[in-house]
Amino acid sequence: MEKELCARFLTLRSVGGGDFAAAYCATLENGSRLFVKTHHNPPPGFFVTESTGLTWLRQSQTVNIPRVMAVGESPAYLALQWVEQGSANRDTERQFGRQLAELHAVRQAKFGRVDEATTGSLSVPNSQLDSWSEFYATQRLLPLVKIAAQRQTLPAGQLKKIEKIAEQLGSFGVPEEPPSLLHGDLWAGNRIVDIDANSWVIDPAAHCGHREFELGMMALFGGFEEDCFMAYHEHYPLAAGWQQRLQLHQLAPLLVHAIKFGSGYFAAVHKVLNYYA
Repeated sequence: MEKELCARFLTLRSVGGGDFAAAYCATLENGSRLFVKTHHNPPPGFFVTESTGLTWLRQSQTVNIPRVMAVGESPAYLALQWVEQGSANRDTERQFGRQLAELHAVRQAKFGRVDEATTGSLSVPNSQLDSWSEFYATQRLLPLVKIAAQRQTLPAGQLKKIEKIAEQLGSFGVPEEPPSLLHGDLWAGNRIVDIDANSWVIDPAAHCGHREFELGMMALFGGFEEDCFMAYHEHYPLAAGWQQRLQLHQLAPLLVHAIKFGSGYFAAVHKVLNYYA
């Protein structure tokens, strides 16, 4: 890693890095710092895929994205520009809502990823497809049902309900909009506020999808204020009824969490299934 960066690490301090990778603050000889993530045995191409997603998001020139400094597979690591954390001010939420709306307004050709790389620690697929309903069914819900069945995470009856929902996605009123480039895992822990009260996003599972999915993920665990959603809607209005559809988009991330973390998410999955199936 030091060879790729053409610099030597003076110190390497462990920092919080989520539930998958080990994360560090690396101080270099010139006094600058980097955020470095590693994993002893990640899915193939995991950090390269994340690096590509960060680059796509950064190239949109909409949301603030740390610059990728280096990435490797053997050993597996990702080194990013360090962002010094600060505090939000009264405009932080509205500013981020506007920036996210600008990101989603950049039209994409197809759902999925142009490199069709899998994303996340469960390696969900991202084949390129023309419609949201086909993408959400075949690249999210059904693959997650298969993993849940293999790991015996949820009862067979609930998995059948998810399969039924996947077959009926076109009947739930989700507008078939053109795909948007999404962060893909936008919960509050993947948003950083810097010392100038600007928002940055990290740890993407970037793909082209329905923008309501992004808002559903943001609403699922909280941490984004109402001003953020209001500013988004003002800048890039959402179709009527979007608030009621968010739980449909939340079904996939809830399944991911149920598979990875167990019974704490079963009730939330059951609630969505009772509403839609």
